[in-house]
Amino acid sequence: MQDSAFPYHDWNERITAECYAPNGASRILDGENRIAKIVNNYASLSFDFGPTLLSWLRDKAPETYRDIRDADRASSQRFSGHGSAMAQCYNHMIMPLANPRDKRTQVRWGIEDFRRRFEREPEGMWLPETAVDLETLNIMAENGIKFTVLAPSQAKSVDGEDVSDSRIDPTRCYRQVLPSGRSIALFFYDGPISRAVAFEGLLNDGGLFARRLADAFSDLRDWPQLGHIATDGETYGHHHAHGDMALAYALDHIEASGLAKITNYGEYLERHPPEHDVEVLEGTAWSCIHGVGRWCANCGCNSGGRPEWNQEWRAPLRAALDWLRDEIAPSYELTAARFLKDPWLARDEYIHVILDRSPESRERFAARHFRRKNMQRSERVAVWKLLELQRHAMLMYTSCGWFFDEISGLETVQVIQYAGRVVQLAEELFGNQLEQRFLEKLALAKSNIPEHRDGAEAYQKFVKAALVDLPKLAAHYAISSLFEEYPENTRIYCYSVDSKEYRMKRSGKARLAFGKARFTSEITQESDMLIFGVLHLGDHNLLGGVSAFFGDDAFRDLSKTARDALTRSDIPAAIHAIDHGFEGRTYSLKNLFRDEQRKVLGEVIEATLKDSESSYRQIYEQQAPLLRFMSDCYIPIPKEMKATAEVALNDLLRHALKEEALDLPAINGLLDEVRIADAPLHVQELEMILRRNLEKSSQAFYDDPRDLESLRKCRQAVEAARSLPLPLVLWSIQNRCYAVLERIYPEVKNQGESEWRAEFEHLCLLLSLRV
Repeated sequence: MQDSAFPYHDWNERITAECYAPNGASRILDGENRIAKIVNNYASLSFDFGPTLLSWLRDKAPETYRDIRDADRASSQRFSGHGSAMAQCYNHMIMPLANPRDKRTQVRWGIEDFRRRFEREPEGMWLPETAVDLETLNIMAENGIKFTVLAPSQAKSVDGEDVSDSRIDPTRCYRQVLPSGRSIALFFYDGPISRAVAFEGLLNDGGLFARRLADAFSDLRDWPQLGHIATDGETYGHHHAHGDMALAYALDHIEASGLAKITNYGEYLERHPPEHDVEVLEGTAWSCIHGVGRWCANCGCNSGGRPEWNQEWRAPLRAALDWLRDEIAPSYELTAARFLKDPWLARDEYIHVILDRSPESRERFAARHFRRKNMQRSERVAVWKLLELQRHAMLMYTSCGWFFDEISGLETVQVIQYAGRVVQLAEELFGNQLEQRFLEKLALAKSNIPEHRDGAEAYQKFVKAALVDLPKLAAHYAISSLFEEYPENTRIYCYSVDSKEYRMKRSGKARLAFGKARFTSEITQESDMLIFGVLHLGDHNLLGGVSAFFGDDAFRDLSKTARDALTRSDIPAAIHAIDHGFEGRTYSLKNLFRDEQRKVLGEVIEATLKDSESSYRQIYEQQAPLLRFMSDCYIPIPKEMKATAEVALNDLLRHALKEEALDLPAINGLLDEVRIADAPLHVQELEMILRRNLEKSSQAFYDDPRDLESLRKCRQAVEAARSLPLPLVLWSIQNRCYAVLERIYPEVKNQGESEWRAEFEHLCLLLSLRV
């Protein structure tokens, strides 16, 4: 849960809605602002997605994930067998700042992830932030990568002639000869047009965008010219609203008008191999004019939001992480060598397990890398922990941790959380006390916000609370079991829970649960039988305990003691039983994982909120006649009365918009009252509720689009929703209706089903689809 992404759950979900998904189904409008075409932009341009983002999209936004993969297949057919997707160094690490071992693993993991998702070999690989050095290029070439894309400012010379200061011609491909004797093709994008797209509003007009792209060409050149730009993908929809539509229109217009042929890097490279040698400026990137200072120093690059802040924290943060990486490496190598034939080759090939954690995949890995066939379970757990230690030791270098302005920011805390997992695993595996020494180094990274002080304080506040082990998982399971019913075998994030015994007792508002279950990490395979007891006294007052299983008799005696105390309504005795029985290893509502914490607190305060809502409604109903009179007399409404109206009316609207059949007179009446009271309308939240309701109510039609009654209900629902003064997002419904328009409408039209046709054309009109 990331509150700053409201009304979405987190930033991945929000940017998917604003950018990643729209580019898979972008609109091209006609002269009457109707949707003439819906196109997949990804199929017409070279693109890369970070492997970690793709893994999220696969699980959380499967339609968008499908569109991305479909686009690569379609582009391969369109561009002479060259798919448009490019691989990426695995977790967006700034490669010139990485050590050689991490560089190699990042490239190999990125390639293997690409193979698994796109079912082909990658031709190109995107360097995070285009940060480049020869060692990284050599590793890429060694692993079969043919090309990458750089900024024009990253070229030093061409055929021995100085082209620094962005003087390289971006319309051709170049060859970088590497110290090993290998070579790699390099494309240098058009800088001025790329900047105009990102920062100068070029996406405000698709026609102007197309003309500016065509301006990349010159009749003075006598070779096949490649006009190309490079921008953050989020530019098209997230940074610039409807930027995906400008992109879709520009690409369509260029090809339809014969201004140029749309291609991709792979096809161009095959047809026009490089004829000129280039030399790159090592240790440079596209988003830092100081080389790669943005990720290791207070170089002056920042987001510009808080000019009074400094980024002196960047250097000590990187130094702390480098120390942690180098401190664990010898212990990893020594310990892993007991179990693995080659610890570093095993790390390189651990990507196969990351992508498929099934028992069969693990066994294939074991057969290739384990020293012995019959390792004990505890030894296997140690192997997976060792490899996870190394995975997180790379994740902690994800570039956005340094990109922004403050060490306590969302992105930087995330990389410190990865480091926290490294510390946790290292202490479990090697027994050394790393955390205090690591904190001493983090303390040198000073925050711009006094209450956050430094990196060590950020670690204590935001990282320690996020660390999870099996007892904490058991506490989460125990506490949340009071509020939702779990099956005997369940999954909680990356853990499985096998319940062996569970009993709950109620007494008035109080609830007491005791249980025994096996908790297993699906990542490390670590497993333990744990017992738990949890007492909820109502509201947020909750106490739980977790312990290793110490025998059936002792466990049952403990649970009986607590239950008997609750039966007698002797709450202090029940609390004492839990506190004493679990020897102080106790937990509270604060220990729940964040999403479930919100969910449980929502249930806990539901009754309180209902009482409050009822009170606000009563007060508002008493005030409503006076409010109307004051409005008629143009007398300003006091802020206290506005506040009451805001709570009461938005709550009533929330409930009304959730109803399966929208009661338009009632909803419009409430909206009139909002206007009269001059109260704020919670537009984002209400629109999201209405959108989700509409998508749900329309599902029956898309499941069976030929059914007239389902179509009629869908049209009525859309018509009702469109009549409300909310900025309704109809994107998902338009996509589905467009699919029906393309595939089913022509058949039905030919069959002469006039009633269905009339209803469907009316629905298309409401959705701004051109028939």
